[in-house]
Amino acid sequence: MTVTRRHLVLGAFVGAPLCVMLAISLIVGLCITTGRLPFANGATWFTVTKVGEAHFSDEPAEPFFFLAVGNDGRTGDTVTRGDAIHLIGVNPAAHSATILDIPRDTGAEIPGHGTDKINAAMAYGGVALQAEAVSKLVGVPIPYAITTDFDGFMALVDGVGGVDVTVNQDMDDPEGSGAVFTAGTSYHMDGDTALRFNRDRHDLPRGDLDRSANQGYFIVSALAQLRKNNLGAAGTLSAIATLGAHTQVEGLSLPDLYRFGRLALSIDPVNVKNVLIPVGSGSGTRLEVTGEGAGLFADFADDAVMQTH
Repeated sequence: MTVTRRHLVLGAFVGAPLCVMLAISLIVGLCITTGRLPFANGATWFTVTKVGEAHFSDEPAEPFFFLAVGNDGRTGDTVTRGDAIHLIGVNPAAHSATILDIPRDTGAEIPGHGTDKINAAMAYGGVALQAEAVSKLVGVPIPYAITTDFDGFMALVDGVGGVDVTVNQDMDDPEGSGAVFTAGTSYHMDGDTALRFNRDRHDLPRGDLDRSANQGYFIVSALAQLRKNNLGAAGTLSAIATLGAHTQVEGLSLPDLYRFGRLALSIDPVNVKNVLIPVGSGSGTRLEVTGEGAGLFADFADDAVMQTH
């Protein structure tokens, strides 16, 4: 069965993954300070879930992978699609990372449901099945998954004070996504503006492919903003209070969060490569990974660093 698309669904977004890594690092600070794990006592902006086996040592050396999913959920929705899908590989020894941008219409095997667009996995079985489908496609284990919806994304960007983004292509989609930006111009994006940027596809040369690549670019910009902010003690505590109240964690321990957050802060954005996976026409409206995909996935899987791509 193919899960049909809702015609009025807003475009996909992301930007959350490294913002979430920021959130995790701040929550870690709260854990260290108070000795307890914060529980969401307000609207949940994002959820961090352990979906596989993983154990971080105090000084992790081996590459690891986690999935970031922007879902199309609205208030009250119980079934959502994974419409912004980004697999992030981190190499702790090299202090480097690679983001694989996976277009939502990529055809893939959904365990237990045959072949479908990869974003259908979220609707069939939640974030755990979405992670399983991406893991099978790329060939890497995915122990952690992060997801957020439209409202959570906007609130999170606003909660960290916005993100500076230098737009690399003109955008003029006032009636669709609402994105109107000039190439080469730097914008300080609040949540609403960031959502417009991450949703835009109708006026871009490659449509959804360019949108997916732009989402990955926003993730890198978010990490750069984190390092630029240098919050200091007072600002950090304020951010902890804000983000900790809106975070839901499932299956993660305090040591997991501590090591994950510390590792996130060690990555310089200049050492993060953003790569759109190679896709072309497939069956029906599905996209198919091209012949170059196998080599790219192997290059990514061995150490999360792209040597040849």
